[in-house]
Amino acid sequence: MQAASGNLRLYRTGFDPLPPPGLTPMPDPSEPLPPPATRLLVTLATYNERDNLAGLIAAIHAEVPSADVLVVDDNSPDGTGALADELSRGDARVRVLPRPGKLGLGTAILAGMRSAIDHDYDLLVNLDADLSHPPRYLPALLAGMRDHDVMIGSRYVPGGGTQDWPWLRQAISRGGNWYARTVLRSRIRDITAGFRVYRVTALRQLNLAGVASQGYCFQVELAWLLEKSGHRVQEHPITFVERATGRSKMHPGIVLEALARVTVWGVSRRG
Repeated sequence: MQAASGNLRLYRTGFDPLPPPGLTPMPDPSEPLPPPATRLLVTLATYNERDNLAGLIAAIHAEVPSADVLVVDDNSPDGTGALADELSRGDARVRVLPRPGKLGLGTAILAGMRSAIDHDYDLLVNLDADLSHPPRYLPALLAGMRDHDVMIGSRYVPGGGTQDWPWLRQAISRGGNWYARTVLRSRIRDITAGFRVYRVTALRQLNLAGVASQGYCFQVELAWLLEKSGHRVQEHPITFVERATGRSKMHPGIVLEALARVTVWGVSRRG
């Protein structure tokens, strides 16, 4: 596949500073999505998400019918992987990458990125499989890729927010974002966000083998690497919805890992 076509624009990776914090005008989401020649992969990292999976995939295809979906399942005890296999047999747009056990969100996302690179996709979407990232935002995020290398569905730009979050989780999220942005001198308002669209050419330029973080911290590391290497990052407001079924994968170890790694990166950056 050629690196570029008349329908897909590749962007330079020289330093292009982010706009001032806050929301900047975005393309009208009612405008057409990227043309069919732009190959799009949506990756879903799953562990015990059987109750959410079919509805989520249907919602994704309602917004972007041409999207391929890759389910990266960590041998879910609730049968998520078996359901994904069943859905893939009935829909050629759905594929499954089974893994032997619970290996972590970061490695699952990396597996999806390697698949997007290996299969010559143009754009990659990551979103949570628990319905907390509503697919209705996909058209706006994809429209933003006309002028950016990364689009982030952000809770912390004007117009964004959360729904049904307990105060403690709200405090951890806001505090973690503030700390990471401050220590890393990042201008990304929601640097821990997991709802993202990446240009695959940008991912090819990263040393993905060197990314070792998991969960909460993985999102910080990848966004920071892309930002500091000069790729154009933009945020679009979303409302993050607390999961209705299943259990959150967040735990204190993920938060502690994030604090430790961000501190080390910040110190190294100043060294």
